[in-house]
Amino acid sequence: MNTEPNSLIKASSPYLLQHAYNPVNWYEWGPEALQKAKDENKLILVSIGYSACHWCHVMERESFENFEVAEVMNRHFICIKVDREERPDIDQIYMLAIQLMTGSGGWPLNCICLPDQRPVYGGTYFKKEDWINVLLSVSDLWTNEPDKAKQYADRLTEGIDNAEKIVPGVTGKTYTRENLTEIIDPWKRYFDMAEGGYNRAPKFPLPNNWQFMLRFSHLMEDDATHVSALMTLEKMAMGGIYDHIGGGFARYSVDGNWHVPHFEKMLYDNGQLISLYAEAFQYTRSSLFKEVAEETIAWLEREMTSPEGLFYSALDADSEGVEGKFYVWAKSEFEAVVAEDADLLLDYFHVTEHGNWEEEETNILLNKFSEEEYAGVKGITVLELQQKIRTAKAKLLEERSKRIRPGLDDKCLTAWNAMAIKGLAESAVRFENEHYYDLAKRAADFILKNLATADGGLYRNFKNGKASISGFLDDYAFFIDALIALYQSDFDEQWLLEAKRLTDYVILNFEDPNTPMFFYTSGTGEALIARKHEIMDNVIPSSNSAMAQNLNKLGLIFDNDNYINKAAAMLAAVYPQIKTYGSAYSNWAIQLMDEIFGINEIAITGADISDAKRALNRHYIPNKITLWGTNSDLPLLKDKQSIETKIYICRNKACQLPVSTVDEALQLITK
Repeated sequence: MNTEPNSLIKASSPYLLQHAYNPVNWYEWGPEALQKAKDENKLILVSIGYSACHWCHVMERESFENFEVAEVMNRHFICIKVDREERPDIDQIYMLAIQLMTGSGGWPLNCICLPDQRPVYGGTYFKKEDWINVLLSVSDLWTNEPDKAKQYADRLTEGIDNAEKIVPGVTGKTYTRENLTEIIDPWKRYFDMAEGGYNRAPKFPLPNNWQFMLRFSHLMEDDATHVSALMTLEKMAMGGIYDHIGGGFARYSVDGNWHVPHFEKMLYDNGQLISLYAEAFQYTRSSLFKEVAEETIAWLEREMTSPEGLFYSALDADSEGVEGKFYVWAKSEFEAVVAEDADLLLDYFHVTEHGNWEEEETNILLNKFSEEEYAGVKGITVLELQQKIRTAKAKLLEERSKRIRPGLDDKCLTAWNAMAIKGLAESAVRFENEHYYDLAKRAADFILKNLATADGGLYRNFKNGKASISGFLDDYAFFIDALIALYQSDFDEQWLLEAKRLTDYVILNFEDPNTPMFFYTSGTGEALIARKHEIMDNVIPSSNSAMAQNLNKLGLIFDNDNYINKAAAMLAAVYPQIKTYGSAYSNWAIQLMDEIFGINEIAITGADISDAKRALNRHYIPNKITLWGTNSDLPLLKDKQSIETKIYICRNKACQLPVSTVDEALQLITK
């Protein structure tokens, strides 16, 4: 380890700060490093990762902390470290380059570029000797055959530019239920009907996929998606991917049984999973789903909340240099903590003397039985078992808190905070818990007040009192979505007005005049070698699919045909792709479902609508928008004033006659 830091010591990103004492002469991405590469005619080495990335840490230990490797890197390259979570715009370009070169991608991502930033060669993780050989080979190519290197760069850059061909679709098309069936039938072949999820390993939660399945199963009355979605949620909740002691989910399981997690915990997963489990509770009234959502919220508040009320980005997989050490238990440890209930709970949490995964004599806590099944076998009541489990969890959490904690990535990102805000706002409604609303409101208020740019936009990041990176499309898309969710919780129209203002900002600054889609980067932002769109849904829905849904909802709320037509054009452009790969277009498929079934616009009037709101929200109506207000300028509420509670069900700019009870309203709501 160096005693003198490199220039990363000035960075805000915890990931970059982890490399500040490497002997590599790292720079942050910025004018200084990029100009230096041009002035010295040196290749640029762009190395991209994130703080919770296990193999990023491994490559750092093996190569970037090694003086021999650092000497090669410093002599031949301008070395730039990038936090993919702070700069996803850079990551998406060079990830695409690596995928074009190698057929796959991942992190750490290492891409060698010409002095003008165009990629030439790269890959993901390299062992030390392989890494040195790659560096020397590409350096020799640039020294001895620069024209060949430029030809490589020409071809790769052309491939990056042509990777997305967005063809405007047929607008005004009438979609039908058969279009949904065409999407879901090939998709079903990949369901794992024994363990949930898809029939492959590793297994990722993919919350948006299962949100689509829940809604599809309800609206289409489809048994296969109903069974698969609920089984997936149950298996994840019972598996090792879920932290049974502290709440929250790991990023994925390395096996096909949700058993062994890759232990890092990401805010973006957990924000979405809070929403998903809260929605699944509303659909099924399952106490398991409610418990998982509430425990995850408790983890979010306890371990991931900043003094300002924002939410931190991630917890590392490693502690004390060992992956998962913080989370696992030896049988003797477990017995000592749980004490008199140990015999009862060893089997329940699948704890054995030899250990239940590849690390001998340690156990990942997980469930193999439901509480009802286990209580029946043990001859006690479910209530008794639940009380003992609750007591044991509290003791284990207290004992675990004494361990050396995994590293915390304490930067706050607008897009990821927005997912957490949405999950909290929706949970406040579905669980009738005002505290969850307070957490959501506090974070949203802080973003609006402190992460606003001078021109009315948003910053992406916040750490140590500073915001420094202009927002990307996902920051706007998910925050607008969160603002709409907050309105659904408290009916404060200021949230909607902010959502509309930010939507207009996106249209002005991110619109692509040649396609219906939005660029991922603002027109006023830094120019990179390509300006890309984000179309496909992944572990996070794509920013374009989220914006299309925002436009559709706000178009209905504000009676704005421009918004509605823009959303329809975006869906039409991507529609031909959805049935070819449903799981990569699940959020688009939700919008398609809303087009087919319509959105129920529920306008409630009255001086006190709390009882009606509560009763309405105990029913699962995934395709709805609810509005309430007095003296409101919102089109659906204009001229609808009453002291007594009245409920209007509206669709396609036409409202039914008002009714007085939720039961009557439900009769008017169609799937």
